[in-house]
Amino acid sequence: MKGLISLSNKIMQRYLPDPFLFVVILTLVVFGLGLIFTESSSLEMVQYWGDGFWSLLAFSMQMVLVLVTGYVLASSPLFKRFLGFLASFAKSPGSAIVIVTVVSMIASWINWGFGLVIGALFAKELAKRVKGVDYRLLIASAYSGFVVWHAGFSGSIPLSIATDGHPFQDLIGVISTNETIFATSTLIIVAALFIVLPITNRMLMPSKEETITVDPELFNETASTLEKEAMTPADKLENSMILSIIVAVLGIVFLFSYFVKNGFALNLDIVNFLFLFLGILFHGTPKRFLAAVQEAIKGASGIVIQFPFYAGIMGMMTASGLAVVMSEAFVSISNDATFYFFAFLSAGIVNFFVPSGGGQWAVQAPIMLDAAQTLDASVAKTAMAVAWGDAWTNLIQPFWALPALAIAGLKAKDIMGYCVIILVISGVVISLGLLFL
Repeated sequence: MKGLISLSNKIMQRYLPDPFLFVVILTLVVFGLGLIFTESSSLEMVQYWGDGFWSLLAFSMQMVLVLVTGYVLASSPLFKRFLGFLASFAKSPGSAIVIVTVVSMIASWINWGFGLVIGALFAKELAKRVKGVDYRLLIASAYSGFVVWHAGFSGSIPLSIATDGHPFQDLIGVISTNETIFATSTLIIVAALFIVLPITNRMLMPSKEETITVDPELFNETASTLEKEAMTPADKLENSMILSIIVAVLGIVFLFSYFVKNGFALNLDIVNFLFLFLGILFHGTPKRFLAAVQEAIKGASGIVIQFPFYAGIMGMMTASGLAVVMSEAFVSISNDATFYFFAFLSAGIVNFFVPSGGGQWAVQAPIMLDAAQTLDASVAKTAMAVAWGDAWTNLIQPFWALPALAIAGLKAKDIMGYCVIILVISGVVISLGLLFL
């Protein structure tokens, strides 16, 4: 195993480009595939790309805020103490890897945005406290928990088809989450992953000679202070706890009202709202809060510049019909025994080019649902097979890793050697569940 880990890491370090170059290469690949497998011309492919380029602006801003608000909250003194308390249970590098995996999986199952941020932040705290733990594997383990998000409370596909008025209601009706997220087969797969992934990540620990650690001092921030006698009226406002408390109370009142009306229904906007106002409250003064924001925003450059390119890729995939061609290819070789497995594989491949659960479902659903009805397969299980495929290949998709990498201060190639192995093992677990449950 250690030899395989070493080889995987060396290959990724040598050949995996920066995520921006990755998305540029992916753009050219999709452009070429569109010309080969669809009737689109070069000019049409360029048009599809440009038309889709800015379609993820709102989502891009949400992801920037996931990073910024999560970082700001975690850098507050109170939250640092909480993460430190959790980290105190890790007494060795092996236990640190197991704990961060479990915490990340729980957080991702509750809400995918919550999981992305909490996992990476907790990994940093463990790196400060546990001597001899490989920092790359810590972050990879934190990110690996993301694989369960689409089988949890924020799963976009199962939640979509459980909503009255969804786009495919005339075809399949409304499918309760009892048949998708809380179906026995889904829960068994999730439970299996909760057992297999921590063990796998623990086994991925490199040899002592190849372990890369970080100096805990690198994570220590120095707080700037201002002498009281030097304060101007503006300085006093910036250092006023009263203003922070008033604004935070407004946010907390809204959240309380929201949860009373909607139950524990988390979405990305609510997670960002929660992180933002807790960050304001926990930092105490506007000055300390804004200093944390300024530090956090440094890591958002990758999200800002790369997400439009992924939107352009999605535009080419959907408008040219290339995503449909890929899906139909897998459906054509399926039978009633293998259909869910091939639906899972096709979704995993399409996810590389359409890295959005809702967007991918909009593209694949017409083909998959029609095939499910032809084969007399379960519509609910078909939807979950696509959902699992979408979540699965996120493990090696830099698009989703960007927030975690920005928080950690690492590059994609630093963790992808581990993620490839995790991808294979988790893929086996999910595939067996879809084939035999």
